[in-house]
Amino acid sequence: MPEKGPRSELLRLVADGSGSSAVVVDERRRMAGRGAWLHPSEKCLALAVKRRAFGRALNGAAGTADVERRILAGTQAADTPVAAATTVQPESGSEN
Repeated sequence: MPEKGPRSELLRLVADGSGSSAVVVDERRRMAGRGAWLHPSEKCLALAVKRRAFGRALNGAAGTADVERRILAGTQAADTPVAAATTVQPESGSEN
């Protein structure tokens, strides 16, 4: 079973709205459309790709090049945690 974590530690992913089947990282966590959440680790990315999770969660989206670049950039800067590198704001309706 996949691990759960606080959203501040996860990447929000969405299907690219330009008609392609690419999965993109929603850095600001505000892009329209259905989102999926992923730990920013190579292990979790590999497991999601193996399980074809992006296609199920994001209506057929499968191209993960943007996500791979983002995760690899985060692991190369190991002294800067990903959660600290991004501005975290609550999603609409979760201000409680």
